Formats: sequence, structure tokens, C-alpha cells
Amino acid sequence: MGLTKQYLRYTASALFGVIASQKGNIVYVTLQGEKGRYVAVPACEHVFIWDTRKGEKVLILQGLKQEVTSLCPSPDGLHLAVGYEDGSIRVFSLLSGEGNVTFNGHKSSVTTLQYDHLGGRLVSGSKDTDVIVWDVINESGLYRLRGHKDAVTQALFLREKNLLVTSGKDALVKWWDLDTQHCFKTLVGHRTEVWGLAFVSQEKRLITGAADSELRVWNITYIQEATDPNEPEFKKSKGPPAQAEKTSEVDETSAQDEMLEERLLRCNKAGSIMRAGRDRVVTLATDRTGRILACHGTDSVLEVFCVLTEEEICKKMEKKMRKAKKKAKLKSEEEEPEGSVEMSLQEEIQRVTSIKASAKIKSFDLILCPKGELKATLLLQNNTIESYILKPSAQVPQVVRASKITIGGHRSDVRTLAFSSDNIAVLSAAAESVKIWNRSTLQCIRTMACEYALCSLFVPGDRQVIIGTKTGKLQLYDLASGSLLETLAAHDGALWSISLSPDQRGFVTGGADKCVKFWDFELVKDENGTQKRLSMKQIRILQLDEDVLCVRYSPNQKLLAVSLLDCTVKIFYTDTLKFFLSLYGHKLPVLCMDISYDGALIATGSADRNVKIWGLDFGDCHRSLFAHDDSVMTLQFVHKSHLFFTAGKDHKIKQWDADKFEHIQTLEGHHQEVWCLALSPNGDYIVSSSHDKSLRLWERTREPLILEEEREMQREAEYEESVAKEEQPVVAGETQGETGLAGKKTIETVKAAERIMEAIELYREETAKLKEHQAICKAAGKEVPLPVNPILQAYGNISPSAYVLEVFKKVKSSELEESLLVLPFSYVPDLLVLFNEHIQRGLEVELLCRALLFLLRIHFGRITSNQLLVTVIENLKKTTISKVSEVRVSICSAPLPGLWHSDSTSGYRMHRFCLKGHAKSSAPL
Repeated sequence: MGLTKQYLRYTASALFGVIASQKGNIVYVTLQGEKGRYVAVPACEHVFIWDTRKGEKVLILQGLKQEVTSLCPSPDGLHLAVGYEDGSIRVFSLLSGEGNVTFNGHKSSVTTLQYDHLGGRLVSGSKDTDVIVWDVINESGLYRLRGHKDAVTQALFLREKNLLVTSGKDALVKWWDLDTQHCFKTLVGHRTEVWGLAFVSQEKRLITGAADSELRVWNITYIQEATDPNEPEFKKSKGPPAQAEKTSEVDETSAQDEMLEERLLRCNKAGSIMRAGRDRVVTLATDRTGRILACHGTDSVLEVFCVLTEEEICKKMEKKMRKAKKKAKLKSEEEEPEGSVEMSLQEEIQRVTSIKASAKIKSFDLILCPKGELKATLLLQNNTIESYILKPSAQVPQVVRASKITIGGHRSDVRTLAFSSDNIAVLSAAAESVKIWNRSTLQCIRTMACEYALCSLFVPGDRQVIIGTKTGKLQLYDLASGSLLETLAAHDGALWSISLSPDQRGFVTGGADKCVKFWDFELVKDENGTQKRLSMKQIRILQLDEDVLCVRYSPNQKLLAVSLLDCTVKIFYTDTLKFFLSLYGHKLPVLCMDISYDGALIATGSADRNVKIWGLDFGDCHRSLFAHDDSVMTLQFVHKSHLFFTAGKDHKIKQWDADKFEHIQTLEGHHQEVWCLALSPNGDYIVSSSHDKSLRLWERTREPLILEEEREMQREAEYEESVAKEEQPVVAGETQGETGLAGKKTIETVKAAERIMEAIELYREETAKLKEHQAICKAAGKEVPLPVNPILQAYGNISPSAYVLEVFKKVKSSELEESLLVLPFSYVPDLLVLFNEHIQRGLEVELLCRALLFLLRIHFGRITSNQLLVTVIENLKKTTISKVSEVRVSICSAPLPGLWHSDSTSGYRMHRFCLKGHAKSSAPL
């Protein structure tokens, strides 16, 4: 058997060029005890923490694969909740930068996150229309709330009441009673999508923003429940029982719903505040105190309002009364009564000013300093963060821009990349600037203004760069000074492609004016006439019948390949410009191509999603490969090999073998279309750019890549994706109502259930072996050594029942319910016996009680109908009540500060478990 060809794996090395992504929101975070200085922003799958004062990146919260869509800091400032596009939520510690808590419940991207005022609960809303409340301390889901018919846009906890308010794109605002997990009120006064919610005036007013220029204000009146909830309904109503009997069932139901609403709160529309913008509200929010309200639309203006306090309103009322009395005296009329003077809504919620940003605003955050200074940080659409300061209490508030973070990335998509000959410098060019990056440090070392760049190259010597622009100009820059040396009008249309000649004495360009032009480097005198500088001069021109999309020299400089708009590639002799070959076969224009180092092969990538490999000797097509799910945007051979890379609009970069026509590897990381890539001359590095504003560096490792293993890994990944997309398991006897389980079935929960099943199987086997061993010993009349299971030996010769407990302890708290839900019932009787055994010993009482109550809930019918489990349930009833009471007394008697200082998370969880009275849950047993 012959040796297989060895490939080396390329892996993701770094992400740079992105300051902040557009899908998520910007928030202020507390670092080192300092507020109002550091901001957290989404950066593709990561979260960057920026120092707005220095403009430096101080912390990176590493993500996995999915893009960040929502951020929310905890009230204590120690944690940051991050929502992702696949519906998962991770809670990061801002002290260590690690994300230890993961919640999986949503089926699509998380749109909003909000902590309650204590930081113990977290609510999340998603595009899947569900709202889920999570227990952050216990690291588990509490319940799922269903009711919205479209994506949830905002969710807010009330501070004083156990209520939740949510808004959605279904034009509804819903009020939820979290004690009963029931939607008790729905506001239907909006005709379009509700994009934002905010509470002001100590939660006595609700402000909603929709798809019009109106901010609707609602007065909230909280009603103390005066009647006993257990009291009969006819006693709560004003009429006697005889009148209640006459009403129909529908009237009774509606009356009960109205009574429930009225028992908790009343919500009436107070009026509207008109915004300056006419488009929809994108973000509506207040600062932490609720004193400052701000909103913005799809434009670049942030409107700031100030909400007056009760004291300020009283002072204004007194002032208005004095003016009214004075006016009445002047007219010699009777004094107006006090009740005739009223404050308008516009006077209570006053417009302060408008902040004009340099580009369209995507999100913002506010913080009101103790000195009365308002800080606003804005995340802009053009990959920029801006911070502003103003004083709302001033007569004429002056808006001052405090900082602007721009140097770490381009304002628009990077359309061309190039490597220097020493593999150290990377050039990236976009619509407004050219940047030079140091590959090892990823720092931007030069930024030069340019026109809309489409192609680029380093001049031999790496001291100058040439840029081809959309207007057909060639721009020559000097890197040492960062200045523009020369601009030439090279083509009448867009200059699509540029290729350096192998002898490094010149280059060739192709443009939309149907011309291919040849250029030589030359030295000319500068403006002072004292020194010589590099320049370019045109020497030849090749006129064609179609627009030129791409040009490439063969390595020996004998041939020139030209890609045309008519879907063909023409090959010409370089010296005489005579026609040699025509490569036709693509159904759409060839957007990119490259020639191998030995001149034997040419690979072409087209908008028809195919890559074709041709021989340059006869122009025959060796193989056509279906490369990408969308247009192939760029293609380049690895130096000294027949391996090449392609990138497409399907967000992927792929490596191919042009000899064996095999797909070797897929590099996934970009979240949007990949526009271009560049390989370093030694082939060790790749830089790629995407529509998500990011530049990614990929590095060739020494790890060999085996194709069979790669295919197997790909199949496993596809299986894991299919498991996550399967229908969720249904709890017997539970209908699809307003509430449901918070978690969802994932590959992790399936694996956890499999580990539990394997542990129970081992327990059964070892128990059977032990009985068999005892029988053998009895028959032999002496002790016979029992062989020890290697798994139990690895755990320190523990018993099989203790091993099952160890496996249970390793299941993540957030995945426990879903793991038990997919567990077959045949394993449940053994689990109940083991639970009874461990709870009697006082081991992991909280964890086992939680699992026990969940199993009883989902398998209630089958457990109660099984006569063999009656004694087990009776024993569990006694042990759980007694042991939980013991633990509750012991934990509650212990001082809580000691638990805090001991860094005992489980101790604090147990204390909270007991204080909440979870022991009562075992009473129905």
C-alpha cells in the first residue's frame, strides 16, 4: 500500500480589524471598581472590553462559534450575560474573563437580556417568540413564557413587584405575573411593532417605542390586594350570589380576568411624546437611575430627555400657580383655583438635547455620574465607538465628544488584502483608507486615506504599495511617511485586478474599460528635484471586447491570463500579446483565478459557485468542482504546491488539492460573506476579510491532517446539529400552554443522559456480580476475592451507588432537567432507590431532591401505578422531609457572611434553597 499524501492543518490564529459588531448592543461595565470608563461590545463571536479613555482593548471574553447578539451586565458589575445567535446564553465573570455558566433554551438568536435588581434572575427574549426566566445562582432555567406571536424585542423586571413586562414585533406589550407564570394583561394600543420599553418615575410610568415617531407614555397604578385570594369569587364581586349565578360562563371568565388585572395594577395611556426622527425606534433606554431617557432611530441622532422628579414637578406647579395668580390680579379678575393649573406630559418629560453622531447609530448606553454629568457611549454602524459628555441640568446643555475609537478597524468592508515579501506586514484597503498591520502583534502601524480600493500589491522592497480604485486610478503610497506619492488615471472604469510581473520590474492591470494595461516601475525626480522617487509608466495596452475582471501572469512570464465578463478566460502570449487559448465552461463570469508555481495549472473561480482546474499546455479542463454554496470571490495557490484556497459568499474558506481534486479542509469563522484573502509568500499564514468587518488570521500548524478523520469529524458535527434540531421531548400530561420547561434538548443533554444510563448499567452489573460472589463464597465456605471494576478503581475504589452519584454531580445544573427528560423510564426505578440511599446519608440533598421532584413530575402516572415502587416512594417521603428539614435548620443557623467569604457556591445555593422553602415541595409525596 502506497503512502497517502500528508496535509498540514490550518487553524484560526487571531481576529482583528473589528472594533464592534452590529448585531449586538453596547453596555457600560465596571472594571477595577471604575464606572463609566469601560464598555463591552460584541465582536463577532467574542466580546471586547474597551477603555474609552485610552482607546485600548483591555479584555476579550472568548466565544465559541456563534455571533453575539445581546449583552447585559449584572447589577453588582461582576458578571456579563452574553446572548448568541444560536439561542445560547453564557454568563462571564469580568474578574477572570471566563464563562462558566451556559444556558440553552432558545431555538434562535437572543434579542434581549435583563437582570432583576438583585442579580439573581435573568430574563431572555428571542426571535423564537419565547421568554425564559433563568436562575443565575442555581445555574438553571425556571420557566418558559409563551404568548408573543413574533420576535421578542424587550423584557424588563419590575423592581418592587414580582412582575415582568415584555414587548414584541407582534405589536403587543404583555404583563406577566411571575408568581403564577401567567400573562394577566396585554396592551394593544400599538399599530406597529413595539421595539423598546422603559420605566421612569419610579416605575409609575411605562414608555414604549414603536415603528412611528411617537413615544407612548402609560400611567401605572399599583393596587394592593385587599381581598383574600382563597375567598369565593361572589364575595369579591359587588353583587349577591343570585346575580352571579345568572351570568354566563364567558362573562364570568372575562370578569375574573379583569378582576385579576385590576387586583395587580392598572395601566392607562397618559399621552405621547413626539420624536424628531420619523423612522422606527431602534433602541429606547434609560440610565440606571431612570432619570435620563434616550432613544434613536435608524439615523445618526440620539435624542435625550430628562424625567422630572416629584420634587421638581411640585416646584414647577408652585411656580405656575404664582404666575397664574399674578396674571389674574393684573386682569382684576377672580383668582383661578389651584386645580385649574396642570402639568403637561412634555413638561414632565423634557427634551434635553440631541447628540449628532458621525454615522448611523446601532445602539447606545447611558450612565449618570454623581456630579450630574451624563456619559453616553454609541456603537455606530461603521465599526466605530464614540463617547459623549453633557450636563442635562445646564440651561443650554453642551454636547462634547470625549473619545472616538477608530484606529483598530476600517469604516467599511475590506475589499483587498496583500502580504509583504517578508511575511510580516499585511495590507488591507477599504472604501476610505489603507491600513498596514503588523502580523505578529496585530497592531495597525499605518493608516492612509484613499479612494474606494479594489485591488492592491506591495512594490518589491516593501517600501511602497499600489492601490487600484473603483474610479480607475492607481495610487502609489510611501509606507515610511504614510503619504500619497502619485495618482494616475489608469482606466476609465473600475480597476478590478492588478498582478505583479514575475521579474518584479512592472505589473499589469485590468479594468472595466475593456483594457489590459502594462506598467513599468521607474525612478523620477521628486518635486524638489534633489532626490529620486518611484513612479509608474504605461508601456503597452491590450484592447479586448469585454470588461476585464481578473488578470494573472504565469510564473515564467510567458503567458497572461485574462478573465472577461463573457464567462471566458483568454490566455495571451506576454511578449507579442497574441491569443493562445480560450478557457470556456463557466456559466457565470470568472471572478478570480490563479496559476500554480510551475505554470502547469490554472484554477478559476466563478459566480456560478464552481471552481475549474485547467491545464495551461492545451487548455483542457481537468476537473470541475462544486466549491461553495454561493459565488467564489477569491482563489489563490499555496507557494511551491498544487494546493489552493478559495473563499466565497457562503462565509467559508476551503482548501483544495489540484492534483487529486479533493477537498482538504474548511475554515469556518466568518459570519458573513468573505470578500478576499491573501496567502503569505511562505504559505504559513492566511488573512481573510469579510462583510462582518473582521479580518482573520489563519496559521499553518505542524499537525498532520488525515482526510478520513476530517470526514468523520464533519459527519459527527452534522449529527450533533441534527440532534439539536429534533423535536423537543414532551412531558406526559402537560399541554402546550403559556408556560413550559426552560431548557431544550442539545447534544450535551443527550450525552449527559447517556452517561447516567451507563452509570446505572454499571450499578446493575456490579450489584448482580456482588450477589453472585456472595453465593459463591457461601457455597465454598470461604472468602473469594472479588475482581474490582477498573472504572470504580479509577475513582478510588468507590461503590457502584457512589459512582452513580459522582456522574450525577458532573451533570451541569442547567442541563439536569433536560437530561432526565430524555432518560428512559426503565432506569427511573433504580434511580429512586439510589436517591433514597444517598438522601438517607445526607449526601447532595439539594441536587437529589431537585432531580427526584422532576422525575416524579414527568413520570407521575407510571410511578404511582407501579406497585413495586410504592414502598420506595414511602421511604423517600420520610427521608426527604426529615433530611431537608435537618439541612435547612443547619444551613439557616449558620452565618451567611461566612458562606460568602468561603467562596462556597454550593453552600450559598443550599442556603438559598432552604430559605426559599423548597422543603415544602416534598410534602405532596
